[in-house]
Amino acid sequence: MHTTWFITGTSTGLGREWTEAALERGDHVAATARDTSTLEPLVSKYGDAVLPISLDVTDRPAVLDAVARAVERLGRLDVVVNNAGYGQLGMVEEVTEHELRAQMETNFFGTVWVTQAVLPVLRAQGSGRILQVTSEGGVRAYPGFGAYHASKWAVEGLTESLAQEVAAFGIHVTNVEPGPYATGFATAAHTSAPLPDYADVRTATAPDFQIGDPHATRAALLQIADAERPPLHVFLGRSLADVEQIYAERLRTWREWEPVALEAFGA
Repeated sequence: MHTTWFITGTSTGLGREWTEAALERGDHVAATARDTSTLEPLVSKYGDAVLPISLDVTDRPAVLDAVARAVERLGRLDVVVNNAGYGQLGMVEEVTEHELRAQMETNFFGTVWVTQAVLPVLRAQGSGRILQVTSEGGVRAYPGFGAYHASKWAVEGLTESLAQEVAAFGIHVTNVEPGPYATGFATAAHTSAPLPDYADVRTATAPDFQIGDPHATRAALLQIADAERPPLHVFLGRSLADVEQIYAERLRTWREWEPVALEAFGA
């Protein structure tokens, strides 16, 4: 039997790569995008195997409707990929309230709305996988990405709880944490108005990213989706070495301050 997918943010980038990967192997995909005209080439090539759905994930009623349409058409949902999102760039002091709320509405609340909408379906089936596309930036942080990191760390924490809550229903949940890829992330990102005081900081802390090939993630994503026991966390790309150093430093600091922590516990 083919696998049925519900994937958000499929017009470009990693979401598009994974949609095409699923369709190429004969699976069926409910593919959501703000502009479904971007999905017309897939419809022409794969016909009824792809269901294009216009969706803004910040619109909760629309999310519920999209999931209902997908289930009506596909019959079930095997893999749900919460991929829709964008980056809000700027130092923490530079990010406006509107920019921060918009970032959280899409990256965090959009993920929550899709997750809540599909869970009744997956519970009734007694099976299913939810792949939450966070980021390397969901477990580490760079200067100038604070709003983006906040949204992705929030998804990571939510998913840690979710995985424990739904395991008894046969539902597996994974935080998929891609590093930097050539997806057009930077050009599509929103940038806050810069404060001159941060000019030197911005120059000194500009990250030097190694950029991966999005096409190379196809097989990896399919392996995660197909795994009998999928991981709770998995990187895509070369993130592990840097993150290991960060977490080693956190452990060192926690141990150094453990006497203070124990003192704070009381008798």
